[in-house]
Amino acid sequence: MSETYRAIEVRKPGEFAEVRRPLQYPGHDQVRIRVEACGVCHSDAATVEGDFPGITYPRVPGHEVVGRIDAVGSGVRGWQVGQRVGVGFLAGSCGHCEFCRGGDLVNCQNQENTGIHHDGGYAEVLLAKASGLMSIPDDLSAVGAAPLLCAGLTTFGALRNAPAKAGDLVAIFGIGGLGHLAVQYARHMGFEVVAIARGADKADLAKELGAHHFIDSASTNAGAALQKLGGAKVILITASGGKTVAEKVSRSS
Repeated sequence: MSETYRAIEVRKPGEFAEVRRPLQYPGHDQVRIRVEACGVCHSDAATVEGDFPGITYPRVPGHEVVGRIDAVGSGVRGWQVGQRVGVGFLAGSCGHCEFCRGGDLVNCQNQENTGIHHDGGYAEVLLAKASGLMSIPDDLSAVGAAPLLCAGLTTFGALRNAPAKAGDLVAIFGIGGLGHLAVQYARHMGFEVVAIARGADKADLAKELGAHHFIDSASTNAGAALQKLGGAKVILITASGGKTVAEKVSRSS
């Protein structure tokens, strides 16, 4: 095994460099992962441009990471060498702060972010906190799984915690990197799904993803169209568009 690995680091805001780094053994409560794939998320741009407060350089971006554990540090329980795992934006809860003790791990007061507070997945190797890992099935491709660790979790979490029940009308605004996943989740969760996007050319994709209805917001008043369908219980907004959003929120309930 090589004693170094390749990484793409940001040396200073806006400046990328391909480098070789020495291979390190994982620290306490960490694992070392051989990266198979890493998604590209818009939040990575904030790492590249230096928009996150307190970020230091050099820094390796990337927080949609899939790979296999090849070393386990002291104190790690429940994870083994060879296991396929994912790492997302939230790098791992501490387990002892007030929020963690209350079961609210997402809002851990000591939570760090992958690719911001420490190096991310634009590299062949990644050190990650064990409490931030997710198990990835062997039959799911690395490229297919990586975006689920950020875009997928974001939209799934929103729908899972929404007040809608199976059979309710749920509208997904935008069919891009987030919205195309939200439409699929919503359909499989038993909702009556309305996809809303600009342009009739999106209609076929929306139906293919599972939408029961499609509204072209470029040619139709989306709020009025939702009203004709009985009004939406939930509107999940995955794309910006102030006028259209205001239209739907004010006229669809």
